[in-house]
Amino acid sequence: MTEHKPTSPLSMPLWQYWRGLSGWNFYFLAKFALLWTGYLNFHALENLVFAAYLLFPLPNPRLHRLRHWVGLPIGFALFWHDTWLPGLDSMMSQGSQVAGFSWDYILDLTTRFINWQMVGAAFVLLVAWLFISQWVRVTVLVVAALIWLNVLTVSGPVIALTPGGNTAPAAVTTAITSGDTNTPQVGDIPAQTAPASSQNLTAWLNSFYASEAKRQTQFPASLPMDAQPFELLVINICSLAWSDMEATGLTSHPLWSHFDILFKEFNSATSYSGPAAIRLLRASCGQSSHKNLYSPAGNQCYLFDNLAALGFSQHLMLDHDGVFGDFLKEIRQYGGVQSPLMNQNGLPTNLLSFDNSPIYDDTAVLQRWLSEEGRDPNTRSATFFNLLPLHDGNHFPGISKTADYKVRAQKLFDQLDNFLTELEKSGRKVMVVVAPEHGGALKGDKMQVSGLRDIPSPSITHVPVGVKFIGMKAPHQGSPIEISQPSSYLAISELVARSVDGKNFVADQVDWNALTSNLPQTAPVSENANAVVIQYQGKPWVRLGGGDWVPYPQ
Repeated sequence: MTEHKPTSPLSMPLWQYWRGLSGWNFYFLAKFALLWTGYLNFHALENLVFAAYLLFPLPNPRLHRLRHWVGLPIGFALFWHDTWLPGLDSMMSQGSQVAGFSWDYILDLTTRFINWQMVGAAFVLLVAWLFISQWVRVTVLVVAALIWLNVLTVSGPVIALTPGGNTAPAAVTTAITSGDTNTPQVGDIPAQTAPASSQNLTAWLNSFYASEAKRQTQFPASLPMDAQPFELLVINICSLAWSDMEATGLTSHPLWSHFDILFKEFNSATSYSGPAAIRLLRASCGQSSHKNLYSPAGNQCYLFDNLAALGFSQHLMLDHDGVFGDFLKEIRQYGGVQSPLMNQNGLPTNLLSFDNSPIYDDTAVLQRWLSEEGRDPNTRSATFFNLLPLHDGNHFPGISKTADYKVRAQKLFDQLDNFLTELEKSGRKVMVVVAPEHGGALKGDKMQVSGLRDIPSPSITHVPVGVKFIGMKAPHQGSPIEISQPSSYLAISELVARSVDGKNFVADQVDWNALTSNLPQTAPVSENANAVVIQYQGKPWVRLGGGDWVPYPQ
């Protein structure tokens, strides 16, 4: 009689050790749900590889358990990679600034990431998975879905995966004819006639920067003998976009009807303060990439240097200390502003910043500018004034909670409106330019929670820019002249160049059409260190960390 020996696990066929995804099924189901609703930048191949790692049959039970433990940090990292949250490079670059935040502000930011509706939906999904898995092999469905998503990625066509028509994140191709009415075909903007593939979008961005590198404002070599002296005041406001005003109901505030010229489609090109201020101070040349902002530019690019060559003295004002993020250091080094900071001694504190540093009352700062000792209103001057009261996390002294944005914006708008009125009574000739740095991300979207600005989304970079001429002999009458073409900083520089002789202040009649027509147009391209957002054929696209372009989730 033959003796039957027990079969060794190593001698059994490998296919008998398929164990399924077990609890990882819920991990992938949660991702599918987030992808469906547009909250993920899902990487199909990486997720399929991770599932294969979890499924590969291992005869040894200890190795199988160890695989799950090793999979935990891998799964967390992959989940983070699939979200729109800042990547490691971005967090490293911003780490020193985050370290300067107050603990109250850090706690406030943390709580914004908790979406209780999503928490509830995840609980329902968990219960549904536990219930259905009693009868259905969920692993088969999950693997099939992962393979299907990879097939979509390879095949190329855009297939709507969400109720809103969002597409599967991939290097997609959309056939759009060159006759598309949304395609910019103006001379200042490179044509957008190629299909919207990742390769074509990158090529268009490169052509945009190549085109912008050739553009600059032509200032006169000297002023005519009959030129009239005036003052230029550039007010650079942090955290103010059209979307923020719409969210707070302040689009109809009297301030915005006080201007002579109002840019309705102005793109700030970034969502951070330092780069925005540098771009404004380098307004006399075309838009550069984010990287090139931190390299020297030609003297012809610096707006205040062009004015200095024509006899304008330079002045610098802040309603904060300029320490956070090395703001003051950056605008000196890369923005070309070398004038001393206006004296801040004795200014009353209006707010405390997110790092608990003082923010001075803007009316007091402007009053000091008006009455600055030794200032002769009959000389030419150019002043750069950066304001911080609307930044996220600002709070009133003695109160740790972030102050209501609408309350702060209402006060600032009232202060600026009153200042313009007072300036009109002073008899001084002043060209006032109000140009916000970027928006405050007050509402947030599917890519970023409220207050997060790592990605320069259209709602953050679409800012209101107003221009007012004070002390004109023939002031503009009626509603502001609206500039509805896509514009950016070069248009501001052009307006200043057209006005630099000051003759409009003493003219019996001003040709406003000649002043505002044919201003430089600039395509909406916005960039931070690790993210680029463009408008291509009427739709926003985003690229993170140099990867593929994907449609910006709406």
